[in-house]
Amino acid sequence: MAKFIFVTGGVLSSVGKGVVSASIAMLIKAMGYNVTAIKIDPYINVDAGTMNPYAHGEVFVTEDGGETDLDLGHYERFLNMNLSKKNNITTGQIYYSVIMKERKGEYLGATVQIIPHITDEIKNRIIEIAREYGADFTIVEIGGTVGDIEGLPFLEAARQMRLEHGPTNTLFIHVALVPTLRTTGEQKTKPVQHSVQELRRIGIQPDIIIARCERPLEPEARRKIALFGNVSPEAVFSDHDVETIYEVPLLLHEQGILRVICNKMNVEYREPDLSKWIEFVTKLKSASKRVRIAMIGKYTKLKDSYISIIEAIKHGSAYLGIKPEFVWIESTDIEAGKIRVEDTLKDVHGALILPGFGKRGTEGKIAALKYLRENNIPTLGICFGFQMMIIEFARNVLGLENANSTELDPNTPHPVVDLLPSQRGIEMLGGTMRLGAKPIKLIRGTRVYEAYGRDVIFERHRHRYGVNARYLDKFEDAGMTVSGFSYDGVIEFMELRDAEFYVGTQAHPEFKSRPLAPSPLYMHFLRFVLRRALNP
Repeated sequence: MAKFIFVTGGVLSSVGKGVVSASIAMLIKAMGYNVTAIKIDPYINVDAGTMNPYAHGEVFVTEDGGETDLDLGHYERFLNMNLSKKNNITTGQIYYSVIMKERKGEYLGATVQIIPHITDEIKNRIIEIAREYGADFTIVEIGGTVGDIEGLPFLEAARQMRLEHGPTNTLFIHVALVPTLRTTGEQKTKPVQHSVQELRRIGIQPDIIIARCERPLEPEARRKIALFGNVSPEAVFSDHDVETIYEVPLLLHEQGILRVICNKMNVEYREPDLSKWIEFVTKLKSASKRVRIAMIGKYTKLKDSYISIIEAIKHGSAYLGIKPEFVWIESTDIEAGKIRVEDTLKDVHGALILPGFGKRGTEGKIAALKYLRENNIPTLGICFGFQMMIIEFARNVLGLENANSTELDPNTPHPVVDLLPSQRGIEMLGGTMRLGAKPIKLIRGTRVYEAYGRDVIFERHRHRYGVNARYLDKFEDAGMTVSGFSYDGVIEFMELRDAEFYVGTQAHPEFKSRPLAPSPLYMHFLRFVLRRALNP
């Protein structure tokens, strides 16, 4: 029978449930079991696609075109497997489905209620996903914090699944903050105690408690958590600060979490094969070749807005022995004259022009790109960042005055970036962009082909606008050449022919980068960054 592990969070949000869930999933997979992971988001949005990154962090795009929570990215990276948009369940999806069924008369005159209709829909979704993956274990992370009114139907559904599937087929893991008082240095367990009490009040007794803390959990704190959380001390685990999130599975394994899970769920314990993971973590932590990489975007105050890009750089850096230092540059500060491009970029060894929609910050990116191009600094433009590359080149090299994207200036005399033909006439915003993995034909002899070494690749997308093919001849004549295109006519890659590395991509290669399989494009970019650092 399929096993379900529910991960809840207490005390505050962003406590680390996503990394814990991904870590447990990875450890169980390393034992040889089939695993999938689900993120439940209690917000009423149908998906994360229409949400501002400042509100919810990065929108992670799945292979099948889902606009999902960033924790799906953690799951894919730790599990080294593709997940579906179905693996992100939201309140909006659940209520939308129930309301449509009610409109079709599928409830046979019943009064539609939270219990049983909403909770049944939640349970059915979870079970359906487990069945589709043929999963022995399904990790279900319930977003938010215990006590949030939005999460109650999902917690109730989980409570019911314990009754229906039994205690050996369901497991509850509670992740909660154990703060340390600065004045005394004491680890305080009262927040965890209250969090567990709230969980028990709604009918869920955690089987395992994971304490999120700054330093290793002290024996006295462990004893208190076990006593008042109603679990054995062996079921209390320390998730303290480590150098990299990729150490968390190793941290939990060292404390014996797999044996506790296997004992409680009555399954065979198998020693997990973590050799490749340990090798990666060792490389990551021992890397010593320092490089400075400028990260130029408009959401830099919340680094989670670009979490997949950050992780893709870390993945590639580990295998090249690089220790990257990120130089975060808010493009709106360049526009406002708060910082000078020359002063900020003169000492960097490479730059990433980050994605993001809307006009704010675009002129700052364009100003930065002019400096990067003229000084031959290795530069990689991602999605909207690629489009800014095109606009900068059109204005300052081709001499096309006021060249722009029609997204930013519908009346531009030179629409070098324009709405894709497939996007014309679309009225609804949610889930209607060009999304998911698309096949891309690469041009031999280009930097991009050097990176991938293949004629056809698949990368994920999230955009409505693209390079206007009417201007391609002008770009090619001036040295900005196409290095990849898709079969539906979208220009996917362009690069400056005579530059060391000046490449833009309409895709998001970071979404497919994994610790054990780094993105080829990011790896190639980092090779040139390292070359510049070693030969300034």
